[in-house]
Amino acid sequence: MLLVHAHPDDETLTTGGTIARYAAEPDTSVTLVTCTLGEQGEVIPPELALLAPDEGDQLGGYRIGELARACAALGVSDHRFLGGPGRWRDSGMALSGQGVRAAVPERLHPRAFARPEAVDEQVDALAAVLEQVRPQVVVTYAADGGYGHPDHVRAHEITVAAVRRVPARLYFTVIGRSTLAAGCAALANAHGLPFRMPGPDELPSVPDAEITARLDVTAQRAARIAAMRAHATQIALWEGEGMIALAMSNLIAQPLLDVEEYVAAHGAGDRSAREPIGDLFDDDDE
Repeated sequence: MLLVHAHPDDETLTTGGTIARYAAEPDTSVTLVTCTLGEQGEVIPPELALLAPDEGDQLGGYRIGELARACAALGVSDHRFLGGPGRWRDSGMALSGQGVRAAVPERLHPRAFARPEAVDEQVDALAAVLEQVRPQVVVTYAADGGYGHPDHVRAHEITVAAVRRVPARLYFTVIGRSTLAAGCAALANAHGLPFRMPGPDELPSVPDAEITARLDVTAQRAARIAAMRAHATQIALWEGEGMIALAMSNLIAQPLLDVEEYVAAHGAGDRSAREPIGDLFDDDDE
């Protein structure tokens, strides 16, 4: 299995349970490719604020260490930065004005991952990794990047292009609408939650009928929490009343779900008549 993520912490937030589940299987190898150092991220702990891009601009280097600790928690031994550490810089994002959805910022750094002229080199770099690893399964984001972040969108584009050259079964990480709604409903009555609850449709999700695979990652909860704690600059956690919530720098509550869901690249569309599979290596989604 090979996963392509835009920034350190994305691997944990969207696919941490999946990574930990398959990394623990003796006959399955897991390779994680991260496309940037996440230099433009907002820093949550006040004591680390000087790492931010508008201060010391040292966040990318710091996040290399965070990612290494998260990989250790999830059981990943094969991690690679696309093109080498710092080859492409986090593009940052602008707010679109629609909930947490992101848009391309007005100005891009000369090394920004989302720069239009960088696509071909990025596809070549990723295809070279695929040629070496020859994964059966590749995972990245859906076409909108989940919430529109330009680096997530670019990761989708280059992964789709690279898989055309080096074929593999391709899945996109998503959250089903009812899964998210149930998780948020459970949090809504929690006492002492330090984050605000999301408004209707503020967090991204997809219609349930599109879901191809739904993985139970209950057994990987401890590993996921440890990996989230490793990403302390980006993720805040709250535990109480038997529940766990997380939030990014916007402090909007998100439930820690015990399932991770996917859409197969070849199977997008209405799947309402079919039950999602429970294993990304299963052939039943063909």
